[in-house]
Amino acid sequence: MSGRDLTVVFSVILIIAMLIIPFPTWMLSILILLNISLALLILLLTMNMSEALEFSIFPSLLLLMTLFRLGLNVSTTRSILSTGEAGGVVHTFGTFVVGGNLVVGLVVFAILVIIQFIVITKGSERVSEVAARFTLDAMPGKQMAIDADLNAGLISEADARTRREKVSREADFYGSMDGASKFVKGDAIAGIIIVFINLIFGIVIGMTQLDMSIADAAQNFSLMSIGDGIVSQIPALLISTATGIVVTRAASDGNLGSDLTKQLLSYPKMLYVAGGTIFVLGLITPINDLLTIPIAGLLAFGGYALSKAPKQDLEEMLEIEEDIQTNELKSPESVVSLLNVDPIEFEFGYGLIPLADANQGGDLLDRVVMIRRQLAIELGLVIPVVRIRDNIQLQPNEYRLKIKGNEMARGELLLDHYLAMSPGIDDDSIKGIDTVEPSFGLPAKWITETVKEQAEMFGYTVVDPPSVVSTHITEVIKSNAHELLGRQETKQLVDHVKETYPILVEEVTPNPLSIGDIQKVLAKLLKENVSVRNLPVIFETLADYGKMSSDTDLLAEYVRQALARQITNQYTSTTDILKVITLSGKVEKLIADNIQQTEHGNYLALDPSVSQAILEAVAGQVEQQSIMEQMPIILCSPAVRMYVRQLTERYFPQVPILSYNELESNVEVQSVGVVTIE
Repeated sequence: MSGRDLTVVFSVILIIAMLIIPFPTWMLSILILLNISLALLILLLTMNMSEALEFSIFPSLLLLMTLFRLGLNVSTTRSILSTGEAGGVVHTFGTFVVGGNLVVGLVVFAILVIIQFIVITKGSERVSEVAARFTLDAMPGKQMAIDADLNAGLISEADARTRREKVSREADFYGSMDGASKFVKGDAIAGIIIVFINLIFGIVIGMTQLDMSIADAAQNFSLMSIGDGIVSQIPALLISTATGIVVTRAASDGNLGSDLTKQLLSYPKMLYVAGGTIFVLGLITPINDLLTIPIAGLLAFGGYALSKAPKQDLEEMLEIEEDIQTNELKSPESVVSLLNVDPIEFEFGYGLIPLADANQGGDLLDRVVMIRRQLAIELGLVIPVVRIRDNIQLQPNEYRLKIKGNEMARGELLLDHYLAMSPGIDDDSIKGIDTVEPSFGLPAKWITETVKEQAEMFGYTVVDPPSVVSTHITEVIKSNAHELLGRQETKQLVDHVKETYPILVEEVTPNPLSIGDIQKVLAKLLKENVSVRNLPVIFETLADYGKMSSDTDLLAEYVRQALARQITNQYTSTTDILKVITLSGKVEKLIADNIQQTEHGNYLALDPSVSQAILEAVAGQVEQQSIMEQMPIILCSPAVRMYVRQLTERYFPQVPILSYNELESNVEVQSVGVVTIE
């Protein structure tokens, strides 16, 4: 433990000791002065902080200071009642400060208690309750605002994390302050009770045990009790004031002193009004003019001085701002920052600004948040922040989506129209602007709201522009998810699994597989639309087979087989029968015989004419299934699945290639076509 930690521990032990062990009066005097000094220091700190979280330890410190003060009260009470003395500080407050007058002392003590208990403590307690309630109620809105700024690209992930932590700390702080303000209230009540105990029992002990007359006992113990009460109430009053400042502190860039002078004196003309009022008050009332005229003159001079200051301040601010801009342009960081490439960017023309502007009813930012959550559930991947910005180089109604700086999709929206997708048979009565649905390439029309109900009656699927663009974003990100998974993102996924399955992760990485190897396996799964959310099963498989082979293509095949139930459910969730296109024995044998094995992995080396024949056969079967409005799925043996995928992925990237080992045994498979060549 450091010296500071030991100091805090010693302080707590000292508080406990004061409650039990009698302290000499000279030590009590030192502790009383220390109490007053600490209370003053806390008050000054609260006045100079710019926000409440800068003094986040205040609730706990408030409890410790309250216990310290009560421990002093117990020690001074013990000393007063046992010896009739409580040290030089208490005696001084009882004689010099109140003039040795019992009545004056009682009045001063009563005023201090009223100020603290009724005015400051009561107000602080109420403000603490309201602040805690409003802070907790505002948390969801603040979190949504942070997500919106993050998605808009206004802040980075680190900034968002910092702001979320700040929101959480604010809620904890004001919740703690709500409870801590009760300490101050209880301390005030305890101070009143302790003074009356000292008064009553002091007189009794003075008469019965110290052989004093009732007058001497009343005089001595009353002054000691009042001195003890005042010497306790002064630091308590300072702490109560500090509590009030903390809970009433509004968000600001400066401390209380700078804000108070800046805002109170922000209208210099009002000083002229105040000075004139004081001057007139001196003329029409018996108040001495020698009092009113100097004060009125001082206020008028202050107004004159402040009215001249803003021009100079403005010039200085402009000069400082110009210097800052010049330094920023000269700094190397201003160029380095231009090298950053956002993982995902969504740009749109000025005509689509209402999509993202919440003031105009746009909810694109909220939709992007939901898209990231949806894809995290579907793919098991944390999608990076989507930077949303307008681009005047685009057409007014045009948008585009870029991944790692490269354009992946482009589309056009008509905000005052709806997109109607044909049910298969077009109706000539539905008039609109012919177009193509951007996500799936289906023929569609932009129709006006007047035709919307009619189109829905004829079976058209009608969607609004925000739904069109959000669906397009979702599909593009989903089809390119493998490009968004880098080594850094993989490390985050590994760390996430390690929190729950540390032994499993240690068995996989760094030996026998590196983060790069794991990234390649996961990227191959995502490229074929296989979710990597079930990471424990994936890591179990990598732990089993990673020691036997470092070929990531082969490891990905083993992982797919381990995820057989997930893959089966993915393609049979809407039907009990899985309709597939199979490969003829001749085609499978041709592929198996032309696999070339190298030290860097295996690849398919088919004759170009054979490859062309197989691809034409696949195209015929895929087209036939599309005509029947069925999703084409190719089923083959596990030994050639990977190579069939290599052969077809360039031409049929959306067609799933499955092997027999990736299907559950209880699934009914029906062959609806065979890929064969002459």
